[in-house]
Amino acid sequence: MQLFVKDLTVIDFSYLCPIRGMVGESWIVDVLLDGGLDEQNMVLDFSKVKKTIKSTIDDVADHRLLIPTACSDVRWQQQGDRVWMDFTSQQGDIHLACPSQAFALIPTEVIDFESVNAFLIKALREALPDNVQGISLTLRTEVLESPYYHYTHGLRKHDGNCQRIAHGHRSPITVFENGIAAPKWDKYWADRWQDIYLGSEEDVVSVHALALSPQTHISDDSHLGFHYQAPQGDFQLAMPKANCDIIPHDTTVELLAQFIAETMAVKSPDSVFKVIAFEGVGKGAIAVK
Repeated sequence: MQLFVKDLTVIDFSYLCPIRGMVGESWIVDVLLDGGLDEQNMVLDFSKVKKTIKSTIDDVADHRLLIPTACSDVRWQQQGDRVWMDFTSQQGDIHLACPSQAFALIPTEVIDFESVNAFLIKALREALPDNVQGISLTLRTEVLESPYYHYTHGLRKHDGNCQRIAHGHRSPITVFENGIAAPKWDKYWADRWQDIYLGSEEDVVSVHALALSPQTHISDDSHLGFHYQAPQGDFQLAMPKANCDIIPHDTTVELLAQFIAETMAVKSPDSVFKVIAFEGVGKGAIAVK
């Protein structure tokens, strides 16, 4: 007997890529279970499917930075609950020092649907009851007709997992100028924020103030440093300057929508802008300026 659930959850995360650097992503998860019927004549109650599978996926991958540990461009070390991560990409070197829950260590050379699928299924097999004999996942991106960007950020004031300094989203955007759709501005933001790190101005520090791994050899000329203390611990990150956009406030989707609208208003002061900015799949904020 097979049981399926479409659109079970969305994983919002970032990952390290040797070509693109740090990439924000949002993947939709579909699940298919194989198994015998239990005492309720069910493979697994739908409420338990959603609770057990979603919570397991959230625990091991959602709002984390996925690291391809078999990639030769990755160096990492862990002492207790703290992890130091160094990564070389075509975009420049990336360095982090964070609590271990900020990362998901994937035993692969490349982060892709296949490697993450295997990682998640391994975790799920340990969480599901014995009568569930097989599980398969489909990981997919949202089909989008409008421009979109991939961004990574961290929210120091958030009391949940958004406080992790390097998690991200794949997000569409729609801008209206004077009540008319303005695809040129959609494309402008999709290009500006493609594979970007959105940093809050108050979190910027000199890279020399960061306690990174001894292998780190960077300067303030090439990199921006970010550092904050949050409920889950101390988060530190050094990113190539070319891959950052500094925002003068927090990077919640509400304030990002406002930032986009205000930026457009400066560029075209005689126009009124409405911005529909998404945070991943099916959620976001609207700002008018």
